Amino acid sequence: MLWLKAFHVILMVTWFAGLFYLPRLFVYHAQAVDRIGQDRFKIMERKLLIIMTIGAVGTAITGLWLLVGWWAAALATSGWLHVKLTCIVALIAYHLWMWKTVRVFAADENRRSDRFYRIVNEIPALLLVAIVIMAMVKPF
Repeated sequence: MLWLKAFHVILMVTWFAGLFYLPRLFVYHAQAVDRIGQDRFKIMERKLLIIMTIGAVGTAITGLWLLVGWWAAALATSGWLHVKLTCIVALIAYHLWMWKTVRVFAADENRRSDRFYRIVNEIPALLLVAIVIMAMVKPF
């Protein structure tokens, strides 16, 4: 079980690296005015999205595998787990939004400012804090 937890954390770190960096690429892409720069960001965004999606899927698989072992007993009595799972659902929604945003930039249809992307870049950090506190401290 410790090996599974280790791989879960490794995959989660891979996923979060992308969750933190891809919106930063969106900031720079929204500021780019030259075609060469825009095309470069399109390639970077697409490749990073693939890598982070592998991390996301791996995190989900290993997380579900860990959860199956004590699902019935823990779910009924662990409020912290409900909060953690809710935050994970929010992260998955955020990930899917970024998938859509990569397609928007690829089609040269972005209508949002670099400031917007700077603000949404903070969402995964807030969710990470909540998830780690719930998983480690188990406050309720």
